[in-house]
Amino acid sequence: MIRVIVAEDQGMVLGALAALLETEADIQVVARAHDGREAVALVLEHKPDVLLTDIEMPHLTGLEVAAELTRLKLRTRVVILTTFARGGYLRRALESGATGYLLKDSPPDMLANAVRRVHAGLRAVDADLAAEAWTAPDPLTDRERQALRYAGEGKTSAEIASTLNLAEGTVRNYLSEAMSKLGASTRVEAARIAREKGWL
Repeated sequence: MIRVIVAEDQGMVLGALAALLETEADIQVVARAHDGREAVALVLEHKPDVLLTDIEMPHLTGLEVAAELTRLKLRTRVVILTTFARGGYLRRALESGATGYLLKDSPPDMLANAVRRVHAGLRAVDADLAAEAWTAPDPLTDRERQALRYAGEGKTSAEIASTLNLAEGTVRNYLSEAMSKLGASTRVEAARIAREKGWL
């Protein structure tokens, strides 16, 4: 039996994913998480074989959850399930330690098959998306990405500095560098470009 935890912040989608997996004779959903922080806690508690997680969730994104499980050296395999058909997101998912990346509009049978593949030690990634992921490398550093994400939410340099425990001048430097790399004239435009590329 393959033991799975499903993490998704939209209740109806969470219920549907769990119900879909539970129709499989060899898969058992042992817990459901509504945000990234809860996902990490439940993985630590239940030690599942596979975590199926959305990217965009409160507290921790699915990518941050995957990175945290990798850092903790847990054996749980991570499958990202998302609406983002962008190579940048896939690349970051794989770099974070995920071994599966599925789109939410994939045929339902692909979900269980992806869980089985990653449980067997294989990868489950859309081939076309995988090719795209390695043609346009992400030019942003982690700090630039963090600063841009907050800037895209409308936070000021002072608010971002406070959140990241950095000097305000340092934040302005990160944002300026990110704008330069992306060819953007404003921080909001830079955040939009980065998000469209799957780099945020």
